[in-house]
Amino acid sequence: MARGAYKLRAANDVSWNCRGLDNLLPTINADFVFNFNTPFELKQAHSLIIKSNKHHSLLPLSRVASVCALTPSFDYARSIFQRVDKPEIVIWNACLRAFAEGDTPVNAISLFYRIRCSDIRPDTFTCSFVLKACSASRDVSNGRIVHGLVEKLGYRSDLFLNNTIVHMYACGSAMDDARKLFDEMPERDVVTWNIMITQLTKRGGIGEAQELFDVMPERSVRSWTAMIAGYVQCGEAKKAIELFKMMEEVGERGNEVTAVAVLAACADLGALDLGRRVHEYSDGCGFRKNVRVCNTLIDMYIKCGCLEIARRVFDEMEERTVVSWSAMIGGFAMHGQGEEALKLFSKMSRIGIRPNEITFIGLLHACSHMGLVEEGREFFASMTSEYGIAPRIEHYGCMVDLLSRSGLLQEAYELIKDMPIKANGVVWGALLGGCWVHKNVELAEEAFKHLVVLDPNNDGYYIVLSNIYADAGRWDDAARVRKLMRDKGVKKTPGWSSITVEGVVHEFVAGDGSHPHADEIYQSWEKLLEKLKLSGYVPNTSVVLLDMDEHQKENVLFRHSEKLAVVFGLMKTPPQTPIRIMKNLRVCEDCHAALKLISKISDREIVVRDRNRFHCFKDGFCSCRDYW
Repeated sequence: MARGAYKLRAANDVSWNCRGLDNLLPTINADFVFNFNTPFELKQAHSLIIKSNKHHSLLPLSRVASVCALTPSFDYARSIFQRVDKPEIVIWNACLRAFAEGDTPVNAISLFYRIRCSDIRPDTFTCSFVLKACSASRDVSNGRIVHGLVEKLGYRSDLFLNNTIVHMYACGSAMDDARKLFDEMPERDVVTWNIMITQLTKRGGIGEAQELFDVMPERSVRSWTAMIAGYVQCGEAKKAIELFKMMEEVGERGNEVTAVAVLAACADLGALDLGRRVHEYSDGCGFRKNVRVCNTLIDMYIKCGCLEIARRVFDEMEERTVVSWSAMIGGFAMHGQGEEALKLFSKMSRIGIRPNEITFIGLLHACSHMGLVEEGREFFASMTSEYGIAPRIEHYGCMVDLLSRSGLLQEAYELIKDMPIKANGVVWGALLGGCWVHKNVELAEEAFKHLVVLDPNNDGYYIVLSNIYADAGRWDDAARVRKLMRDKGVKKTPGWSSITVEGVVHEFVAGDGSHPHADEIYQSWEKLLEKLKLSGYVPNTSVVLLDMDEHQKENVLFRHSEKLAVVFGLMKTPPQTPIRIMKNLRVCEDCHAALKLISKISDREIVVRDRNRFHCFKDGFCSCRDYW
C-alpha cells in the first residue's frame, strides 16, 4: 500500500487507527512514522506503534514537538516524551532552536511561555534559544523577562548566556542596557567584545566602538572586520584602510567579510592598488565563490574606473544575483556606455532575472547620460506596469535629471509637481542643474526657492544659482546670492582632485601651491599649455563666472585642481599607463576640453571620476560624448 494511504485513510474515519491496524503491522517502518505533518496524523502513527508493541523512541521526537508545539495537542506530545528515556526539555529545546533560527522566531517565544506554564524547568539552552528569538524579532520586552529568569534560576555565571543577553539588548536598540551588562560581567571573552563593537558600529557609534577596540585584551579577525566595516559605513574609508593595514601588520588574515569591507573602502576612495591586492588575496583564498565578494569587486573596479575588469569579474562569476546584474548596468551607465547597459538588461530579462529598484536606477541613469528620453519614459512606466515596483524618490530624481538634461524643463517641473511623494533636495537639484545647462533663470529661481528650505546648508545650490545669474549677465543678482550664502554662514566647498601614485594619495585644490612638487608641476603645465594651444586649445573663460578681466580668468582656469593632478600624473607615472583622477565636484567645460587634448598629445588614457559620473579621455575623445 502507498505511504499516502496510511496517512489520510482515516480522514473521515477517526476510528481507523484502532480497527485497521492488524493489517498494517507487518509493514510498519521508520519512513511511515516519520511522515506526519499534523497532530491527527501523529496520533495515527502513535496508535500504530502502540498496537505493534514498538518503543515510543521510534517516533522522531523533535518532529512530534514541532507539530504539537503551538496546538492544543501540546500536552499530548508531553505524554509521549514522558515515555522515552530522554529529558523532556532537551526535546523542546530542539524545537525552540528550529523556531528561533527559522522564519518565525516569534513562535519560539510562544512555545517558551507554554513550557513555563507546564512547569518544565528551562535550562541554559532553553534561555539561549529564546533570547536568540528575541534578538531576531527585536523583542526587548520579552528578552528582559528571559533575562530575569536567567537571574532567578542562577544561570548568571554562564558566559555564553550572558553574551546572548548582551546581543539581545544590542540588537533591540537597548545599547545602554547592553553596555551596562557588559560592564558588570565578571567574565568576558572576545565574543563579548565583538558583540558590543559590531552593534555599536552598526548604529553609528564608531567612536565608542574604537574606544572598546583599543582596550580589548584579545582581538580576532571579527574584531578587526567590525571596525573596518564600521568606518566604511560612516563614510571614513581612509580610516578603514588604515585599520586594515594595521591588521596586516599584526599578522591577522582577513576572511570574506573583511574582503567585502576593504573593497568597499577602496571603492569609496578609488584605491585601485589596494583593491587589486585584495582581489588577488581573495582568489588565493577561494573567496571568489562568494557572490557578495564578487559583487563588491565589481563595484570597486567600476568606481576605480576599470570597467573592463569589472565586466571580466562579472563574466567569470559562477552564480550571479540581481545585485550583480544591477551593479554592471549601473557601472555601464556611470561610464557613459548606455548602450551596453541596455543590452545587459535585455540579456538579464531573457534569462529570467527579475529586476529590482536598483536595476531601474541604473537604467534611468544610462538614459539620462545618453539623452534617451523615450527609452527612459518607457523604463519608468514599466516599473509599475510590468514589475509592480513603485517608483521611489531616487527614480523620480533620475527622471527629472533625464528630462532636465534634455532641455524638457517644463515637463520635469510638472513631473515634480505631480509626484505622489514630496520632492527632496536631489530632485529639485536635478531641475536646477538642467536650468544651468539650458540657461532658464525663471525655473532656476523656482527650484532654488524649494532647495533653500530643504537643504539650506548645501553650498552647491547657491553657487549654481549665482552662476546662472552671472551667465545671464545679472551680476547684481549673482552678488545677492553670494551675500545670502555669507549671511547664512554657508561656505563654498573647495574643489579638489586626487591621484594615487605608488600607493600614496596626492590631493590638489585649485591654485594649490602647498604640494612639495608645486613648482615643478606649474613649470610642466606651462610647457604642456604651449602644446595644447598649438593643437587648437582656446581657454573657455566663460566658465569663470567672476567679474574680472580675461587674463585673470585664464589664470584661474589654468590652476584648476584636475589639471594639476593630471600634470602630476604625467610627471610621476610611466609612459602610456592610465592616469586616474578622483574629483569631488563636476568637471568644468574648459578642463573637459583640455583633458581631451592632453589624452591625445600624451598618448595617455585619463580617467576622471567626478561627482556625477566617469569621464574616460582617450585619443582626444571622452566616453561621455560631451554630454554630461
